[in-house]
Amino acid sequence: MGTFHVNCTIENHVVRSRRADAGKILVDTGSEHTWIPAAILEKIGVKREKKDISFVMANGTVVTRSVGFAVIKVGANFTIDEVVFADKGDLALLGARTLEGLNLVVDAAKKKLVAAGPIPAA
Repeated sequence: MGTFHVNCTIENHVVRSRRADAGKILVDTGSEHTWIPAAILEKIGVKREKKDISFVMANGTVVTRSVGFAVIKVGANFTIDEVVFADKGDLALLGARTLEGLNLVVDAAKKKLVAAGPIPAA
């Protein structure tokens, strides 16, 4: 499929005026969660709601990180989701759960995100 990055903005879900540009982050449909550098989340006041959550990295290593809640914006699309407080050395990732909340899918040929279309309902 190849890899690509998108520009992303993160907002505190309680005080929406507290926001930061997360820059270009890697779109990773293999990652369940979105990973944002801890310094960015702390700067806008995102709280660590879940601590010591275990994650399996692509190389098989198990790490523990904290998770909080934030509003994630990509272009005109936005959603609220859990975000991982990424340590130094961790990649900034836009994960599958966030993509679903944004109602965006990967266009592998064009290496970009596109609208997923109508949301299925029961």
